[in-house]
Amino acid sequence: MTQAKTAARTKTWTLRLDLVEEDEDVTTVHAALDTGGKTLTTDTSAHRNPHDQPVPEIGDEYAAGRALLDLGKQLLRAGTTEAAANDEYEKG
Repeated sequence: MTQAKTAARTKTWTLRLDLVEEDEDVTTVHAALDTGGKTLTTDTSAHRNPHDQPVPEIGDEYAAGRALLDLGKQLLRAGTTEAAANDEYEKG
């Protein structure tokens, strides 16, 4: 017996990254991912190595990258939790 195909659906998730260069040594990021059903947030930072030249773009990249990694971990945890809850629901 074959299962009927379901119609494809498209969703749009919105990611906002607010970067603040506090000084030439520290960049902070507040990130928010709105999935339409929930919003995940994180706050991260990057600190310049005192032996490196001050290049703000590098701090931006490190801080934003850390924020994206954290949001990814949050998504995976949420998916794992929801899958486990779904399995329990189906078992009755």
